[in-house]
Amino acid sequence: MRLELGKIKINDVQFGEMTRVEKGILYVNKEEIVKLVLEDDRIISARVELARPGESVRIAPVKDVIEPRVKVSGSGQIFPGTINKVKEVGSGRTHALVGATVITCGRIVGFQEGLIDMSGPSAKYTPFSETNNVCVVIEPVEGLETHDYEAAGRMAGLKVATYIGEAGKNIEPDEVVVYETKPVQEQIRQYPDLPKIGYIHMLQSQGLLHDTYYYGVDAKVMVPTFMYPTEIMDGAIISGNCVAPCDKVTTFHHLNNPVIEDLYKRHGKDLNFIGVILTNENVFLADKERSSDMVAKLCEFLGLDGVLITEEGYGNPDTDLMMNCKKVSQKGVKVVLITDEFPGRDGKSQSLADAVEEGDALVSCGNGNVIIDFPPMEKVIGTLDFIETMIGGYEGSLKPDGSIEAELQIVIASTIANGYNKLAARGY
Repeated sequence: MRLELGKIKINDVQFGEMTRVEKGILYVNKEEIVKLVLEDDRIISARVELARPGESVRIAPVKDVIEPRVKVSGSGQIFPGTINKVKEVGSGRTHALVGATVITCGRIVGFQEGLIDMSGPSAKYTPFSETNNVCVVIEPVEGLETHDYEAAGRMAGLKVATYIGEAGKNIEPDEVVVYETKPVQEQIRQYPDLPKIGYIHMLQSQGLLHDTYYYGVDAKVMVPTFMYPTEIMDGAIISGNCVAPCDKVTTFHHLNNPVIEDLYKRHGKDLNFIGVILTNENVFLADKERSSDMVAKLCEFLGLDGVLITEEGYGNPDTDLMMNCKKVSQKGVKVVLITDEFPGRDGKSQSLADAVEEGDALVSCGNGNVIIDFPPMEKVIGTLDFIETMIGGYEGSLKPDGSIEAELQIVIASTIANGYNKLAARGY
């Protein structure tokens, strides 16, 4: 499967009479966006605000972040099974508005939503302080059931991102990057002397607002499967969860998975990137055993020499992570784990809820328990009403002047467990 990804670099975002891209500036029509969002009768009001790098702006509570993309050619359309019909994606040509995002926010859905600062010392912990953000603030109808509210917010973000993405369809990209993964036997023959490497991509799927969707299907009901990496770049996987903000894999992070990106960069040089094994994170022990057995079997069947494994969330999913590690290792496949850590504010407690002897190669994405001071901002997009009940917040976190004291895990993507961040922790 071969995908051309045309990257259109966005340096600024402004309101305009029509949604378009011109000379690196994204212009958006806020009236059209509001009209689009209010097509869903579960949302009673919506407004659009802009947040740019360096501005004194705080966004909270954040539900999802999405990069606008559009299919230019090839099979299917962006976000299949949700916004568009179910049809295989990952081939042809797709354009991405790089440097722009759609951020959904508003009254909290679940306590595991977080915040984004566009400036100040806390901005360095999230990648979205460096993007030009179209913030869609939604208000649900009174008494809307929590899962319906999450679904309404999820669909609002995807619809707006798809609408904005269309503005890049006929724009000449600043850069076109080609990604290609061939059918497995052909792929192996292409680089027979290079180690065969796969990526085990664990999706949050524990229910109760901890859901991820694969071609529109809730990941909790699927069994491990094989994916071409390029399918993910076309929105085959979307976020639908309220997992801890620091390691929440937003839809943006699925579209821009750093493990996939780096494996492609080394593909054909010092490794042969075979593809992605998609699996879920389960609640019950029997389901964990079943999924990890299937993951190990797929690794064996594909003849992999090594894999990287990432998880989403912490605590209970650490068991899925370690089961995958142990069983894959027992098939003779080398394993490297990528995850964040929660060893307490002093860093002296056990970092993960589970561990196995085979987990002897681990890349850390940082300690989510570290206490951070957030200075007040001139503008808040959304509301700070829920800061003290968010993961990472606590009674007394929000100060009268608008400043915040909280654990790092309250920041969206600050220690994200696939490496799309700037932190690490080192053991001694």
